[in-house]
Amino acid sequence: MKNKVSLLIAIIGLVFLNSCKVEELKNEEVLFVGTYTDNGSEGIYRFNLNLDTGELVKKSIAAKIKNPSYIAFSPDKNSLYAVSEVDDFKKEDGSITTFRVKDTTLVEIDMQSTYGANPCYVGVADNGKLVAVANYTGGNVALYNALENGNLNPSPQVIDHKVLDTTKTAHAHMSSFLNGELIVSDLGLDRIKKYSPSKGEFVASNQKELVVAEGAGPRHFVTSNNAEFLYVINELNATITMFQKEDGKYYGKKTYDTVASDFEGESFCADIHLSPDGKFLYGTNRGENTVVIFKVDETTGKLELVGRESVKGDWPRNFTIDPTGKYVLVANQRSNNIVVFNRDAKNGTLSFVSQVDLPSPVCLKFY
Repeated sequence: MKNKVSLLIAIIGLVFLNSCKVEELKNEEVLFVGTYTDNGSEGIYRFNLNLDTGELVKKSIAAKIKNPSYIAFSPDKNSLYAVSEVDDFKKEDGSITTFRVKDTTLVEIDMQSTYGANPCYVGVADNGKLVAVANYTGGNVALYNALENGNLNPSPQVIDHKVLDTTKTAHAHMSSFLNGELIVSDLGLDRIKKYSPSKGEFVASNQKELVVAEGAGPRHFVTSNNAEFLYVINELNATITMFQKEDGKYYGKKTYDTVASDFEGESFCADIHLSPDGKFLYGTNRGENTVVIFKVDETTGKLELVGRESVKGDWPRNFTIDPTGKYVLVANQRSNNIVVFNRDAKNGTLSFVSQVDLPSPVCLKFY
């Protein structure tokens, strides 16, 4: 009888422990962080976000790599791509490293050239078969075919923006896929270029480009859930430009300031994201050191200012919204910290929750 009782207690104990582990996993999201490594960082870091407390815990180094300023996962989360924002991997080239993801551990598979200096963005197609890298100083985009194991074919198509304008300097800043097309924002050219697939490569689409104000410096962009509206955050003049789709093409409709009218000093925009429900738009201001918050009219796409929230640090770069939509996390490059805010889903407003120190964080991606 004693043996049966002991066995029953042991079984109950195992069930309890396993349920605790499952509950722990449910209450945490894994976050990977890209950094600049000239300030004490070693590369890509891993944290767990506690969804109950909003704290970042269990910090660890995930991969030692130079200047992984942007990282992106494949759709199946089996691969992670990280650019090294350098110009000396090969002569005047940066590099991209492919990692296999095993139980949130990164295993390096390959490293190769991006065919341009200082790569700053990685975009992955929805089917995982294409990976596009924007080379900022190189002024071009390297477009790779992804192999079955997630690695990249070493012979990408290179789309050169330097030949597009003889008076301006090309600076490709974001390369992303939308409805089968490749969209590239070029900060130096003040244009958002569009490319469509044709006979195994990408060529200028029917609508070759979207144009913003002279000197605006388009950096990142995001589309509404139905892709009817496209919002571009402009780094140099601290604005957001709204484009609306009409007859399959996007047309600029309105531009909004991101910094307060009474702000004195220089400020440069960085990143832009919509809330998961599409009701609020957020952008970061480096200089004013705020997150600007807009309410989105889902019918017209127009924006209404909600307010601005201090980032509790200096030089907010990339930011992200956790998969539940509950938290907004901001990477402050110069103050060396990541700040977590609670997001009010009804009003869109942010309230400080916690922060963690990390040298030069610049890219935040949830697994």
